[in-house]
Amino acid sequence: MATHPAVLGRFFEDYVVGDVYQHPLGRTISEADNTWLTMLTMNTNQQHVNAHLAAQNPITGGRVIVNSGLTIALVLGLSVLDMSQNAVANLEMTDVKLTHPVYVGDTLYAESLCTALRASRSRPYAGIVSMVTRGLNAEGDECISFKRSVMVATRESGIGQGHFPEAKTGPMQ
Repeated sequence: MATHPAVLGRFFEDYVVGDVYQHPLGRTISEADNTWLTMLTMNTNQQHVNAHLAAQNPITGGRVIVNSGLTIALVLGLSVLDMSQNAVANLEMTDVKLTHPVYVGDTLYAESLCTALRASRSRPYAGIVSMVTRGLNAEGDECISFKRSVMVATRESGIGQGHFPEAKTGPMQ
C-alpha cells in the first residue's frame, strides 16, 4: 500500500520551454456568473446584463455578451492547475487579446505554451515561468490569449508541500 501525499501542480523544475499544457478542466459560463461579476466590479455597461438593450447590438446578434473581465479571470483560473498552482507571485500579464465573443452558455477551455524559464536572481527557492495562454470555446474558437509570467517555487523549497495534517488516529489502512 502506498500513500500519495497532497501535492498539487508543477514546480519550477517540471516545466519545459516549448511544451504545451492542455488544462484538464472546462467551465460553462452561467448567466449568474456573468451578472455577479459585472455587478461586483461595478461595470455599468448594460450589454452584460440587459437582454432588452443587448437585443439592439449588431455585433453580438442581439445576445448578452459575457463581461471580458470574467473571460480573462476564467481562462487564467483554468490554467492555474498546470501553470501556477505552486506560484508564490504573479509577475506580469500582457498582450491580452479578446478575439471571439463569449456568451452565457459557452464552455471555455484553456491551454498554455511555456515560452521561457529562468532561475530567480533574488529568490533562490523559485524560478520564473513565462507562458502564452489561450482560451477556446467548445467549438474550438480562440476567444482570448495573453502572455503571463509567474514566480514558481522549486520542489526543494518545500513551498506548497507538507501541509496535509497527520491524523491523530494514525494512518489509513
